[in-house]
Amino acid sequence: MQESENNGNSREVIFTKAVKAGKRTYFFDVKSTRANDFFVTITESKKKFNMGEEKPFYEKHKIFLYKEDFEKFIEGLNDAITHIKANGLNGESNSNTQEPKQDSNPFTDISFDDDVK
Repeated sequence: MQESENNGNSREVIFTKAVKAGKRTYFFDVKSTRANDFFVTITESKKKFNMGEEKPFYEKHKIFLYKEDFEKFIEGLNDAITHIKANGLNGESNSNTQEPKQDSNPFTDISFDDDVK
C-alpha cells in the first residue's frame, strides 16, 4: 500500500498495485477526490526504444474507472475473458466447449393480441 501526502491535490493516491506481465506493467491506483470519493486508474506502461537510441521511453495508456461503473466494468471484463477461454486464445475453437447454435433468421415471430380477430 502506498500513501502520499499531496498538499490538497485532488487526486491523492490511496493505494497502488503494480502487475508485471511480459513487456507490459499494469498499475492499479485507487485515488481520492477532494470530496473523498474514490476511483481507480488503470495504467498500461510498455517499454519502447527509438531507432538508434539506447535509452528507452515508456508508452502509457490510462483508463479512469469510477465506482458507479465498477459492476458493469467487471461484468464486461469477465464476459470477455470467459469468451476467450472458451474459444481458445488465438481464435481457435476449444473442442471441450460448444457455442449454442444460432438460427439463420435473427428475428423472432411475435403475435400480438391486437392482431387476433
